[in-house]
Amino acid sequence: MAPSFVFEPASDEEVEHSESEQENNDENSEPESEEDYDVDDAESEELDEEPRRIPVTNKKTQSPWDFAKYSESVAEEHSRRSTTSVDEKISKVIKQRSVPLTVPVQDDDTDTSDSEPEDKQEDYRPEEEDEEDDNVGENKPFFAPSDGASFDADSFMQLNLSRPLLRACEALGYAKPTPIQAACVPLALTGRDICGSAITGSGKTAAFALPTLERLLFRPKRMHAIRVLILTPTRELAVQVHSMIEKLAQFTDIRCCLVVGGLSTKVQEVALRSMPDIVVATPGRMIDHLRNSMSVDLDDLAVLILDEADRLLELGFSAEIQELVRSCPKKRQTMLFSATMTEEVDELIKLSLSKPLRLSADPSAKRPATLTEEVVRIRRMREVNQEAVLLAMCSKTFTARVIIFSGTKQAAHRLKIIFGLAGLKAAELHGNLTQAQRLEALEQFRKQQVDFLIATDVAARGLDIIGVQTVINFACPRDLTSYVHRVGRTARAGREGYAVTFVTDNDRSLLKAIAKRAGSKLKSRIVAEQSIIKWSHMIEQMEDQVAEVLQEEREERVLRKAEMEATKAENMITHREEIYSRPKRTWFVTEKEKKLGAKAAKASVDKGRSYGKEVISAEQAEDIKMKEKRKREREKNLPRRMRRKLEASREMLEDDERANEQEAKGSNKKEKGGLSLVDLAYRRAKAVKAVKKALDSGKIVKSKKKSSRPPQKTSSRTEEMRELFQTEIKDKKPNRRGDGAAKKSKKSSFKSKSRYKRK
Repeated sequence: MAPSFVFEPASDEEVEHSESEQENNDENSEPESEEDYDVDDAESEELDEEPRRIPVTNKKTQSPWDFAKYSESVAEEHSRRSTTSVDEKISKVIKQRSVPLTVPVQDDDTDTSDSEPEDKQEDYRPEEEDEEDDNVGENKPFFAPSDGASFDADSFMQLNLSRPLLRACEALGYAKPTPIQAACVPLALTGRDICGSAITGSGKTAAFALPTLERLLFRPKRMHAIRVLILTPTRELAVQVHSMIEKLAQFTDIRCCLVVGGLSTKVQEVALRSMPDIVVATPGRMIDHLRNSMSVDLDDLAVLILDEADRLLELGFSAEIQELVRSCPKKRQTMLFSATMTEEVDELIKLSLSKPLRLSADPSAKRPATLTEEVVRIRRMREVNQEAVLLAMCSKTFTARVIIFSGTKQAAHRLKIIFGLAGLKAAELHGNLTQAQRLEALEQFRKQQVDFLIATDVAARGLDIIGVQTVINFACPRDLTSYVHRVGRTARAGREGYAVTFVTDNDRSLLKAIAKRAGSKLKSRIVAEQSIIKWSHMIEQMEDQVAEVLQEEREERVLRKAEMEATKAENMITHREEIYSRPKRTWFVTEKEKKLGAKAAKASVDKGRSYGKEVISAEQAEDIKMKEKRKREREKNLPRRMRRKLEASREMLEDDERANEQEAKGSNKKEKGGLSLVDLAYRRAKAVKAVKKALDSGKIVKSKKKSSRPPQKTSSRTEEMRELFQTEIKDKKPNRRGDGAAKKSKKSSFKSKSRYKRK
């Protein structure tokens, strides 16, 4: 059977660099045994020297990705900060070892089946069958019909591209357009709004870059302006898109600018003032420049592109995206691209799309045919040995070009240290690193200087690195969408790949979804028990060394913070006037609105869980949880008086919110303004009760000042409340309806509060 579409040369991946790299790649890409991996007949007929390569011409082609040129080297950064890298700390600890660890040696020539049994791979057998949900097609009428779209083209010349772009495609080694490129380029050249989706590795970057560059070739060149804005959810994806556009526009006069966090703000500001034609940015930094940089605007914007649009439309980015859309002209072309495009009509309407075309290049095939999906079941009593299972697999089965996805930044850093102590070359990629360190980790993995890339979901979307053979989900993703993007880092553009997911007993629902997606091709991998025991014993020996590395990092962090505070104080003394003369940087939301947004995000997460779907990402939910935890810890360390003030202000805010909700519902029609008498009396009674409790416990001493009202020793709760009401009514103006009506309304309003009847 022929597949739905065939990739001839890889359209969004780079071709091999040199003959030496090619030989190394071929050695690492050989499977261990024919029992573990199925080999297609067509591939088995190829030469043994190149079992997984698509034949290309001898002409040298360029690499579209280059992460090294976007920031300073990590060595310069460490020397400037007076710090050392994690690898140096790990090597220092290894030299100080009293007893060396016995790491299992890999030797392909020797037979290790007697000492260590091989891992087993068998067909996955689901425990119970689930009914399939058919929720597709409800929002289809929102999209315009795409009957005229053609998903097939023999060459880029059929797409009516100009000669400079055809020359750039040839230099990058692109010969035949992929289906999403063949369908998107002609329609995007007409100015239509597009929602494009295709499987990972199908060339979506070139699908929106080529028509955009073609339109810019005919721009008015005398008037410089920002005409194209491309937004991405992560910095690394923005760097990759910028690098790709620069390579495609290398034979034109089109200028492109990169605007992301972590890099120099002043350099980006100068680049934006020069009015480049294309800006590739992350939402937060772009808003910062629009509000705080002089002579930067989007008044002449013609094209807005959202890469990984479903992630940008989630709650974590929705406020920023809406702010940027308000800054863009209404008459523009908008294009959205993602591998898992959702059909949220309300969100699309907010982006003011005009009759968008839905282009889906893979309506039937939701997974690459060359992807082998496996699961490793981690039972409840064996979750402690999860790191040992990972090391057993990485030391014997999956030894090179492996991306390991961890759930948290701390877990990723711990795995990096353990891999280094075990003698395995690994790099880490997560949010706790500087931008230079993140880009260098990608560059090392791309150049195969390290075999393993340990990352969080920062690397899950859009990143296209050549030859990734295996993706290991050490921490199971929260939903199927995250799983699709994670495993999409391998088996790209027709190449083979393997995806291994660690599944605990708490992840059964996701396991059923993966089983539905993979069908009968899902495999279950059983790791040898002897290897797990061996590595768990070695990890126990490493614990002291891991703690030593972490302690050294904490000490460095404290010293660096002290140096930063001292440098800041010196700068404030030396350049005080200049610093205070600068305008204050502003943001489009205040701190109070940020807190309300965080509360809304948390409420939406709870609501999404009740309905069985996630609204925001797992990383954002974890950040919200950690913020609340840190806030509670800070409050515990405050003095008692400050804690009481915070509790009182929090109660007042809650009461105000409750009153606003009642006004919105229309339940307070009788109250024209302020608090009701019942609420006021309840507050005063609560205050009296608190004072009495403090007097009884001896926390405060009663003053000798005589009270204006004589105390009633045998007064009940009801009489006390009546007295408070009488005092409040005397202070107010007399009611026009008379005393009888006032007493009647007072009596009825008092009875409405059932909690005051207690004695």
